[in-house]
Amino acid sequence: MWSTPATFTRLRARLEADGHATYAPALPWHDRDASLPPPPELGLVTVEDYAQFLATEIARLPAPPVIIGHSMGGALAQIVAARVPHAGLVLLSTAPTAATPALGLSPLRTLGGVITRWGWWEQPTLLTEAGARWGIYNGVPDAVATPEIAALVWDSGRVLAEMTLPHLSKTGATKVDFNRLDRPALVIVGSEDRVTLASVSRATARKLTGPIDYHELPGVGHWLFWGETETRVGDWIAGWLGSLPQS
Repeated sequence: MWSTPATFTRLRARLEADGHATYAPALPWHDRDASLPPPPELGLVTVEDYAQFLATEIARLPAPPVIIGHSMGGALAQIVAARVPHAGLVLLSTAPTAATPALGLSPLRTLGGVITRWGWWEQPTLLTEAGARWGIYNGVPDAVATPEIAALVWDSGRVLAEMTLPHLSKTGATKVDFNRLDRPALVIVGSEDRVTLASVSRATARKLTGPIDYHELPGVGHWLFWGETETRVGDWIAGWLGSLPQS
């Protein structure tokens, strides 16, 4: 949420060097310059809209992929994987689905600058710098966090509402049939994640019905894409992919 495929640039380079083909589509409106006024219709985009977009993108691929998602992308990865053939799942700091909700003070503090504005659930949203530094980039050096925050883009208030309060989804898109998620899965989260709490990843790992490899990084927050943390995450993903049949 609020991010672009650039999040995965270094990880993709690492995996491609190992011989894996990678593809990172931009969600609708996420390739738009955040300095421009957001289109009002973005605020009403739903989880189902994102899921259908991703399912269509996957249908164009030559073979069932391993689906990798971070944060909101982790929840979308589960939703989409329950609908399409896939070879496995990698869930990084995954957001909750309807079956794995987790409310707490730290997510509320992270999102406070968004959800305290009336009508946010039907408007385009952009995370505040204060919320981003406290809840997304906690533990990340300013030299890394500052350009990442500057690169954040507008996202959908409706999607944020459905992710936060799944019963608000009129389509039920946040409900996942975990019986269909029976492929191998790798789940990674930081113990100090303040927005998609580690308890969400633990609950998700328990719900998945295939072989699970679970890692919880002590002292690490939500943002996994920097420094030694990114290297460790890349090592785990590369090793796990190498263990899959015909990966």
